[in-house]
Amino acid sequence: MRRTLSLTAILAASALAGLFLFQPAASARALNISLENHATGFLGAVGLAHHDTNRLYVTERAGRIKIIQPLGTVIATPFLDIDDRVLSTGSEQGLLGLAFHPEYANNGYFYVYYTRNGTSSQDGDLVISRFSVTADPDVADPDSELILLIIEHSQFSNHNGGNLEFGSDGYLYIATGDGGSGGDPDDNGQRLTTLLGKMLRIDVDLGSGGALPPDNCSIDGANYEIPNSNPFVDGTGGDCDEIWAWGLRNPWRFAFDPLNGDLFIGDVGQSNWEEIDYQPASSPGGENYGWRCYEGNEPFNTTGCGPIGDYTFPIHVYPHSGTSHCSVTGGEIYRGALYPELYGHYLYADYCSGNFWSLFKTGSSWTNTSLGDLGGSFTAFGTRAD
Repeated sequence: MRRTLSLTAILAASALAGLFLFQPAASARALNISLENHATGFLGAVGLAHHDTNRLYVTERAGRIKIIQPLGTVIATPFLDIDDRVLSTGSEQGLLGLAFHPEYANNGYFYVYYTRNGTSSQDGDLVISRFSVTADPDVADPDSELILLIIEHSQFSNHNGGNLEFGSDGYLYIATGDGGSGGDPDDNGQRLTTLLGKMLRIDVDLGSGGALPPDNCSIDGANYEIPNSNPFVDGTGGDCDEIWAWGLRNPWRFAFDPLNGDLFIGDVGQSNWEEIDYQPASSPGGENYGWRCYEGNEPFNTTGCGPIGDYTFPIHVYPHSGTSHCSVTGGEIYRGALYPELYGHYLYADYCSGNFWSLFKTGSSWTNTSLGDLGGSFTAFGTRAD
């Protein structure tokens, strides 16, 4: 007998995309995984989110968010449609991320990450904004936008990052790409004076005790505060105080373990290696994950780099040069109740090959297990509230 596992993955097809549910077989000890189609009819689906209900919210790259009811019915009218302000002409551009405020049930706030469709000099800039739901829970107000942060990213169309999530500390975490092209020509990943190639942490609840952000790192940034515990807060304004961790190339998807707050980052590689980076919940922040000095565990461009002990290396890498693999899709940690053999496993995939894997920690060691090629190009994972 099979029952549906509540971890879901989005399959991106050329025109239509479907949302699939993991379907472990009865022999779950062998991690025998298949997929069950749950909902279809999406155009360029790239993300999944929920706000403590079993409804799912799917982000479409062109600038729309759609709601899936628990049994798989898609509400025809988009929850939000901002395609007029979203640039999605590049394959890595668009409406890329969605996160609901922890107090969404009370304040109706949610946050999005998109590439801006502005004047020619602003096209492609990264925008983090807050929107509000209307009195109708199925419809948000497109005119309620409050821009929190704009990061200049107009030179190249790729490496935009795009994920944002609230941590258990109540702060908003934002993953940005290194600015694009290839090889990080501006060395953004290793510079603390730019918000590109970073994991950012900001306080969206003004007046909660943080500091106002300095104005040297963003085009716009007046509607949030900097947590005083961020690792590069020193009062001088020389570094970007928003930075929580650095040395990332294109952290397309990251996730927190809902049990303990550990952070898993799927960082897309350059030439040879895809990597999974990890930060325990006990960390004070400040990890340098190595890019562009290192790709995975191997030197890439060490000009101006420090000793090897300055860097935090991945918990797992896999090769893509000479294989069908090309781009890691960071996943989720399963904390459901139906399948104890999967409990605590981090599940992730490769975009080009359709391969899925599981990472599980025993003591201080991580074990990676292949779950097979499930066919397709998977852009994102998510979980329902259960």
